[in-house]
Amino acid sequence: MFGDNAFNLLKDLQRSSQTIPAFDDDGVRQVLEEIKAIFEENVAQASNYNSSGDRSLWPLLNYRHAALQRNKRCLLAYLYERMQRIKAMRWEFGPIIPSDIKPALCEPEVQFFNNYSKSLAAYMRSVGDGQGIDLTGNLRPPKSLYIEVRCVENYGKFELDDGEVVHLRKNSQHYLPRAQVEPLVRQGILQHIT
Repeated sequence: MFGDNAFNLLKDLQRSSQTIPAFDDDGVRQVLEEIKAIFEENVAQASNYNSSGDRSLWPLLNYRHAALQRNKRCLLAYLYERMQRIKAMRWEFGPIIPSDIKPALCEPEVQFFNNYSKSLAAYMRSVGDGQGIDLTGNLRPPKSLYIEVRCVENYGKFELDDGEVVHLRKNSQHYLPRAQVEPLVRQGILQHIT
């Protein structure tokens, strides 16, 4: 039946519990071959229609054209959903594709990931009064502007944006602005106390 292969591509992608399943090369190829076959049949019948003027061919031409359009839409939806998942991976995992996910991507998808990552990095460098801003740091807005942290190791003096100097000694606890101490939390110098 027309469109079954294309619809199965979408169903398999939606059913996948993985971040992104392996690219279905065979499925995509089958859909493209079906599109080509439908198009060639329509071209042949359209030339018959033009020469004979037989109106009984018109419904069949429309049906095949609708099947061709449906296959095309399903294929584009498959590729678009994969691109959206690749974009989400960039925000979740950072600029490097995890080694367990890379085999699931085809070469153009790896190129798309790299280009998207470069574009995002260039944009992040361009905003924030020339200093840049890391948009991937907090994907959800913080509930409070200040957090309580405990020093895991001796760090020494830490100057806040307002000029206040805080001495960060091992096992000391502080209530500090989230935006300023998040890099230290990521480095493992401070530990967020919940």
